[in-house]
Amino acid sequence: MLSISLVAEEVFTVGNFPVTNSLLTMWIGIVLVSLTVIVGMSRARLVPRGLQLILESIYTFFLNLCESVLEDKKQALRAVPFITTIFLFVFAANIFSIIPGVGSIGFYKGAHESTEQYIAHAAELPPADMPEAVDEAHENSAAVGAGHEGETFVPLFRPASADLNMTFALAIISVVVIQIVGFKSLGIGYLKKFFNFKSPITFFVGILELISEFAKIISFAFRLFGNIFAGEVLLTVMLMLVPYFVPIPFYGLELFVALIQAFVFAMLTLVFIKLAMISHAEEH
Repeated sequence: MLSISLVAEEVFTVGNFPVTNSLLTMWIGIVLVSLTVIVGMSRARLVPRGLQLILESIYTFFLNLCESVLEDKKQALRAVPFITTIFLFVFAANIFSIIPGVGSIGFYKGAHESTEQYIAHAAELPPADMPEAVDEAHENSAAVGAGHEGETFVPLFRPASADLNMTFALAIISVVVIQIVGFKSLGIGYLKKFFNFKSPITFFVGILELISEFAKIISFAFRLFGNIFAGEVLLTVMLMLVPYFVPIPFYGLELFVALIQAFVFAMLTLVFIKLAMISHAEEH
């Protein structure tokens, strides 16, 4: 059975901490990416091949990208671990939307009362109504066992990027890193971008710049969430309508979207880092 839900569902708790299906999937993705990098680089060769070649190609690609955007080899070497990590993490979070079983393997969360609960409630009824309450309890148990009527299906796994909590957390991390880089590059002068009292126009522009920094969080979060959640809904609908052959092209489309969205998130972070390192005077 397939399920579409705007919010992540709780699958279990650790103490008082609820673990949702998207959080569980995110942990699995982190472990898989970490193991892939560890295994791929554990026996590094001078002439790379196999998994090492793939990982080094990804690193080299983003190193060249960082160098072309930041226009500084030293700054590129500092930025490439963060940018590459963002790409790999977001791609791993996105790719779960096309893995079989994600969204379809789960359990039922019952809304029906058990027979014992019905009988306990029936004990509060007049004696004449008690036999009917007990019969209703048995009928309800049979219905639940037969068709899970009235119960909610909870998927065990859900793409992490289809949860706004994850996308907002990642967006906040990116924006915070951008501000740190800005202060590190320009010092206290970085605040002049937002609080400039030379004239009413520069002051107004600075306030707009400050608002835009907060808007980046919303832009980052909803762009990633919207694309992955929409893809999840599309695949679910297509599998419900035509379960054989027709959904295959949509899986290819979702793979492409997962890759592009991961690259866009990393690229935008890199561009905003570059902008944070430039003063208004340099921009002009």
